[in-house]
Amino acid sequence: MKAVAIKGVKEFEIKDIERPTIDHENVVIEVKKTGICGSDIHYWVAGEPKGLVMGHEFSGVVKDPGNRTDLKVGDRVTALPISPCGHCEACISGNPQYCPETWTYAVGLSLTNPGGLTKETKVRSDMVLKLPDSVSDEEGAMVEPTAVGLHAIHLADIKVGAKVLVIGGGIIGLVSAMFAKMEGASYVALSETNKARGEKAVKLGVADEWFDAKDTKMVEKALQKTNGGFDIVIECCGNSPAVGSSLMTVEPGGTVVLVGVSLGTVTIPTVVGVMKELTIKGAIGYTKEEFQTCIDLIATKKADVFKFIDDIVSLEDVQKSYERLTSGTDDAVKILVDPNK
Repeated sequence: MKAVAIKGVKEFEIKDIERPTIDHENVVIEVKKTGICGSDIHYWVAGEPKGLVMGHEFSGVVKDPGNRTDLKVGDRVTALPISPCGHCEACISGNPQYCPETWTYAVGLSLTNPGGLTKETKVRSDMVLKLPDSVSDEEGAMVEPTAVGLHAIHLADIKVGAKVLVIGGGIIGLVSAMFAKMEGASYVALSETNKARGEKAVKLGVADEWFDAKDTKMVEKALQKTNGGFDIVIECCGNSPAVGSSLMTVEPGGTVVLVGVSLGTVTIPTVVGVMKELTIKGAIGYTKEEFQTCIDLIATKKADVFKFIDDIVSLEDVQKSYERLTSGTDDAVKILVDPNK
């Protein structure tokens, strides 16, 4: 079957790979929709690991239920792409994101488990969750990034009336801003280098205002607007300027949640965190409960994630889609791939 795999730096290739084998343990899923994630872009830019078939945000239909007696062929599902061991303290406490094995064999993030940029994928049976009829295939592929944003918001512990800044207008940033409003934040702003994305955040109603991250007076303007700083800053970029801005724009005693992932070293002015006595938290992944919560919120239309979808493309258009998402001028934040298109 056809699959899109990393060939080199900013380069994909379409090649044939074997269909997943039925082993009566894992669930084989026929992929319907797959999302392009910001972390996927890091691998594409680096060109490594070669041969990786990405796509860890997906929805599909059960082709073989494996050892799940509550699943049948044709059931609509999504899945946590992670691979926690299930028996360490982190897993037992319900925090698989802490498990050292969580990302080792993750679907779409490891060479041993191809993701959704192909027609079929195989997933650990305990990670598969059913989708209600009220959740479309497109929305099903949005559950994973939505859960990342929800996890960040839970760590932020937003109080009603809080002032929140989200740094980065990608899908995680937009979802985080949406949840910040749902938690009762009175003012949600977004910082972006891409004007089109900044304006889009306001247009979609998830941000009240956006700040140009390229503006040398951005921090000054943010502090003036908030009379001394934001209660909470959620950083969704992972680079030095963004993390540095998060420390500068939060108020003394405030909280910074680091969601953005960097494959390199990030340099930050730690003296600011010390002098302000900041609480700085890292956020990675989600719990299984948060994943299910997002399905429920989408199913009941309390969380509108469909509005974030900009395009649905074929496997042949994946290369162009990655180039579009990294152009720095396009307002696209979420492009889905239909491997059957």
